[in-house]
Amino acid sequence: MLHHSEKNKSFEMACRQKNLRVTPQRIEIYKELSKAKDHPTAETLHKRLLKRMPTLSLDTVYRTLGTLAEHGLIHKVDTTESQAHFEADLSKHHHVICARCGRIVDFDWPVVDESELPEELSNWGHVERRSLILHGICRDCQSTH
Repeated sequence: MLHHSEKNKSFEMACRQKNLRVTPQRIEIYKELSKAKDHPTAETLHKRLLKRMPTLSLDTVYRTLGTLAEHGLIHKVDTTESQAHFEADLSKHHHVICARCGRIVDFDWPVVDESELPEELSNWGHVERRSLILHGICRDCQSTH
């Protein structure tokens, strides 16, 4: 696993390779997202960053996350919520989401990653990434009801 400073250098190199300017805002947004384990929304990241970047606008955070996701430098986690959640972890993994508290947890499932696609997808085209999302109710929420 890469250390945070190595991740940041790697991020800067990836930006340059994609002809994206390396701005202080992009670096700080990425740095905060790469530390996060909770798949934050743009609003959550904005609140966290305001402490050290008081002039950072929510619009800048939204636009930056959109640009970074579009260029494959971060992932947008598809949820049923209207607000998108993001992560900097680009490794192969899947997500399970609690329908009550909204918590998103990463998990590995090698059998899904390595299995052949269903026959009906054989002529579909090229699958670039497999990402399963499971929905349910976590143990903490089950125990409170």
